[in-house]
Amino acid sequence: MELLKDWFRRSFSDPQVVILGLFLVIGFAVIIGLGKWLAPMFASIVIAYLLEAIVGWLQKVGLPRLLAVILVFLLFLTILLFLTFGLIPIVIRQLTALVQQFPTYIAQGQELLKQLPEAYPQIISEEQIQGIISQVGQEMAIWGQQALSWSLSSVASVIVIIVYLILVPVLVFFLLKDKDMMIGWITHRLPRERSLVDRVWTESEAQIANYVRGKVTEIFIVGSVTYITFIVLGLQYSALLATLVGFSVLVPYIGAAVATIPIALIAFFQFGWGWDFGQVIIAYAIIQALDGNLLVPLLFSEVVNLHPVAIILAILVFGGLWGFWGIFFAIPLATLVKAVLNAWPRQQKSDETAEAA
Repeated sequence: MELLKDWFRRSFSDPQVVILGLFLVIGFAVIIGLGKWLAPMFASIVIAYLLEAIVGWLQKVGLPRLLAVILVFLLFLTILLFLTFGLIPIVIRQLTALVQQFPTYIAQGQELLKQLPEAYPQIISEEQIQGIISQVGQEMAIWGQQALSWSLSSVASVIVIIVYLILVPVLVFFLLKDKDMMIGWITHRLPRERSLVDRVWTESEAQIANYVRGKVTEIFIVGSVTYITFIVLGLQYSALLATLVGFSVLVPYIGAAVATIPIALIAFFQFGWGWDFGQVIIAYAIIQALDGNLLVPLLFSEVVNLHPVAIILAILVFGGLWGFWGIFFAIPLATLVKAVLNAWPRQQKSDETAEAA
């Protein structure tokens, strides 16, 4: 207990540490307590943060900031309209078609399972197969109930989406247009002596910016290449699967493995065992290899290296707290935590103590 008191007294006797601690506590409290209500604002800040790089580049070319903001905002609206009226309806239609095909796929899977006892009688029995089929049936019944409850609440979801489509673009425009004014207003009200906070922000901001922009770029590149590849190979539900593969890059090490399962199953049920199935799997493996060994090093060359255990732990913790956004920002948040730990004052031996030792 004395050791804990000594650490607390030593750490928080420094006003800079107190200010940093207050910033962290207030920030996490706002996100946890008001996250659901402020979600459009958080989404707008992220989007504006991504677009700011393009605005800055246009300013360097010589355009006035207002004109650069208008051009970038029009580009953002074009992409948003494409996603809203182009990609998303296709993904929803393919998802609906896939759900309707589930009974057929399940029946095919059951037939394949029933053949296993004949082929491998020493490994698996008919009773075990019947148990597996019964368990799958129960899980599908539960899933059907959840899908029904989701469809009943879809009206509220549509209203939320409409609010986002109207509110987020407006917020993004003003965040870009009045960025300097807003930052100045906030900075003017912060404590003047905040060197430790500035040190943490300076250390983590570059890596966070590189990661967020790089990850969005990676999602678009991997998803687009996967979609084109699946279209060429004639794979069903190509837009749905490409979207899944694109977002799978948010979860390092695990996302690619999880996305492999539906791709392999759909390819098998469509083509069966054969060269067409092999083409899909080989092409997907090549995409993952190029992503991991070429695209990721190019996009994330400036990101601080984190141990795989730290990355997975960050995904579990922040994903459990904030869902999709927690997964998306797991690595930036882990980088922020690392910057705080690096900047946190440590007990150091005095010269006299070191010489006496």
